[in-house]
Amino acid sequence: MTDAILSAWRELCAVLTRTFPQFSPMGEDGPLLMDLGDDGWLLEVKPDGAVVCQYGVALDDVMSLMSEGTAEDLGTDEVGKQAKYYIQPAVSKFRPLLLQSGFTEETDINDHFVAVTFTRVADMGNPDKVLDLIRWCRREVGGVR
Repeated sequence: MTDAILSAWRELCAVLTRTFPQFSPMGEDGPLLMDLGDDGWLLEVKPDGAVVCQYGVALDDVMSLMSEGTAEDLGTDEVGKQAKYYIQPAVSKFRPLLLQSGFTEETDINDHFVAVTFTRVADMGNPDKVLDLIRWCRREVGGVR
C-alpha cells in the first residue's frame, strides 16, 4: 500500500470505527470486520475499497453435523460441497437483493471454511458513501433498523 492509500485507509477506519464501534480491526492496517446480526452474516471493509457481505461455515462444524463417522472418511472437497449445500438457504435469502444492488458473488473454499461472499467496491475517498453502504448492509442483511 502506498503512503497516500494507507493514510486514507487509516482516516476512513477512524470514521468507521467511531460511527460503528462494532467493527473489529483484523490486524494493523487490515480490514474491519463486523457481525451482521445473529444469523451468521459478516460485513468486512477492506483497505482496497471492497465492502463484503459474507456467510460461511467452518468445515469442522460441517463435519460435526454430518452423520456418524462418515465425515472422517471424506476429503476437504466433499466436506466443502456439503458446507455449500448447508449455507445455501441463508445465502439464497439475500442473493437477489445483493446482486441487484451491485454486489458480485464468489465462493471461497479452503481447508478451514466455506464462505459465499458478495463484494462491492466503495469510494474510500467518500466516507459518507461508505457509511451509507454499511448502513444499507446492516439494515437489509443484518436486520438492524
